[in-house]
Amino acid sequence: MPLSGKNYLEDPRGDAPYFRTLADLDEWASKHHNKLDGLLPYVKRRSATDATVQSRGRLLVCHDYKGGYTETPFGLAYTFNFWSYCDTFIYFSHHRVTVPPAGWINAAHRQGVKILGTLIFEHDAGQQDCLRLLVGRLPKSKTGSAAPSADNSLPLSPHYAKVLADLAYQRGFDGYLLNVEVPLIGRVEQSRALAAWIGILESELKRKVGSHAHTIWYDSVVVTGDLRWQDRLNNYNLPFFLPSSGFFTNYTWRPDYPSLTAQYFFALEPSLMSIPKRLQDIYVGIDVWGRGQHGGGGFGSYRSLAHIDPEFLGLSVALFGPGWSWETEQDKPGFSWETWWAYERKLWLGPQTRGEAVEVPPHKPRAGEPDCEHGEFTPITAFFPRQAPPNPRELPFLTYFSPGVGYAWFVDGAQLYQTKAGWTDLDKTTSLGDLVWPRPELQWADNKGELPLPAASTSLSMTDAWLGGSSLQVVLSLPAQEHEDAASRRVWIPVQTLAFTPNVSYTVNLVYKVAPNSLPDLEVAPSVRTLGDSPPVSFDIKQKTPQSSGLQRGWSTFSVDVILSGDHPTDVLAALGIDIRFRVPAAAIDVEILLGLMSVLPTPLTQAPSVHAHQPKILWADYALQPNRVADAQFSGTLSWEIAASLGPMTSTALSGDPEDPRPLWTLNGTFPSFAFFNVYVQAYPSAGSIGSPESAIWIGTTGLDGRRNALRIDPACLPSTVSAAKTVRFYVQGVTDRGTVLTWDNCVFVDVTSG
Repeated sequence: MPLSGKNYLEDPRGDAPYFRTLADLDEWASKHHNKLDGLLPYVKRRSATDATVQSRGRLLVCHDYKGGYTETPFGLAYTFNFWSYCDTFIYFSHHRVTVPPAGWINAAHRQGVKILGTLIFEHDAGQQDCLRLLVGRLPKSKTGSAAPSADNSLPLSPHYAKVLADLAYQRGFDGYLLNVEVPLIGRVEQSRALAAWIGILESELKRKVGSHAHTIWYDSVVVTGDLRWQDRLNNYNLPFFLPSSGFFTNYTWRPDYPSLTAQYFFALEPSLMSIPKRLQDIYVGIDVWGRGQHGGGGFGSYRSLAHIDPEFLGLSVALFGPGWSWETEQDKPGFSWETWWAYERKLWLGPQTRGEAVEVPPHKPRAGEPDCEHGEFTPITAFFPRQAPPNPRELPFLTYFSPGVGYAWFVDGAQLYQTKAGWTDLDKTTSLGDLVWPRPELQWADNKGELPLPAASTSLSMTDAWLGGSSLQVVLSLPAQEHEDAASRRVWIPVQTLAFTPNVSYTVNLVYKVAPNSLPDLEVAPSVRTLGDSPPVSFDIKQKTPQSSGLQRGWSTFSVDVILSGDHPTDVLAALGIDIRFRVPAAAIDVEILLGLMSVLPTPLTQAPSVHAHQPKILWADYALQPNRVADAQFSGTLSWEIAASLGPMTSTALSGDPEDPRPLWTLNGTFPSFAFFNVYVQAYPSAGSIGSPESAIWIGTTGLDGRRNALRIDPACLPSTVSAAKTVRFYVQGVTDRGTVLTWDNCVFVDVTSG
């Protein structure tokens, strides 16, 4: 982001973003494809709420935004930012095989959410391809049975199950939604074969992708081969549910259908479940667009959610088309990303102002449907438990408060790029702080008497950031001092839910900025505390950097080591937040704090004597010019590089002379540096004189769009005009680690490229 041409999803090496037919998929399978190495793996969430989560229905989100594959680095688009309530995300389009783009995969996996592609059969061509799915790849030579056979049943081939599992493994996603919306040519015999094929796909996915892999069957075709949506689980679609991981019902169900589905499920014999099933594996569909949907969709979706009742009945929810909030608003006067974000937050989280009424569409019962009492508006997230992202012990936690869009790009607080049209890059989606919306819930962090808590609000600032395109703006409205004991106070603001393993040391890093007109002597520090109703536990916090650690452009940093003490059998769910110490003002004042970055990762073993830390660096860069390029694309090609680690200078090489000495000459921390993404810069060689320093180079983009770790395609159309006219240019590669540290230039590399 944003360096890319209009067809950035098309890869010259044949990794098409999606497949229109199974024949296209066979063409892909005929070539060798290495697994994409720039994708985050799926890591299961582990927290103290596991028992609660297992007894409640889950949330599946099926995005279906404008037909899919519409995101561009050169404009704003819908992004999803409520991952902590979501269990599974489906990237949906109407192509035969939909592959989730790399950015969406990383955005989901960063939060511990499974992401699925889609296999869909529609229209007349879909009927033929659905038959081909079962019989497999067709031969090009004359062939036939070696001897007559009395078995005239439809043959079943594992070919496409294997290819689809290979595709999921190579592209790094976690399974498929199976959407067969055509009548089956082979009728009931084809239905039986299709159910058997689902079992093969499920097995292949779990073997190649992992035990977490999912196949979810959409309620469409039935066992007779007819296309007949049932809106619930019953005998007509049961054979497709049994071999799959889950079932996604159609949306036009009657209010009593969720309870009928639950009754039917509990009446099933457990021996039928070759794959163990729970009620939570049934996802009752809700169309946010309201097409035939009880409750009307949109802000009336809570009416449907109440009937599904994921908390007490235990059914899960499949929310289809959440991009409704963008698509229905984008053409209205005054629309902006900021107005959409306020609208979107209200739908998912409720109003920012406590007690504010939310307007909902009138409820219109459908023909033959009894009227229902639904009460006042309830936000979507109220029906689902909030879950922490993967434990930082397994996947380092990093946020620079990016919703995946922006109007500028910042590195170390410096603005290097700006665009009025905005940009979208799902790979740069990080947590926005799941505990600060729709408003932060403050607590006093000291015991100096009962005083009213300050009012607080949050927003995203896209005009000032430490890294990426945005920061989290927190505004505290402090009243004037009215009490003698109120001279100095300390307030705690929880920001992010996280899971911590007992007796493991974590390093917490915070980068922040206090507005110049704020209170003097205001202190900000990272902190970890237990959540509201959780049993109190003790966190030992050791300061690593002084409060005065200043960075560039008014930003500051503060790091602490955190250890959860005590004997706890499981991970503990807690809140990462900030402590703010201030002197109560004589007059009321608003205090503005920008949070630019927060990261949590296991503390490296660098504090013990003689332990050598792996310091990240980039070893070299290379450039492959694209062959047969046209004259105006002289720098078209691929930039690649290799990462490395430096162990630092040897402090001692003297052995004790005793071969029985148990002390090693050196100790290593056992970890290798990992990177979140890479910034790429360019500068032109002048016609005379020497080239400038790296600080004078022009930032042109980041990695992340195509799922490759150490490579970036260079599109000459996106290079600055001062560069595209040059004969020789220099590209720089700058790493950003998984803790948000931008490498200094002495640990980065360049490569010179001369046009041919």
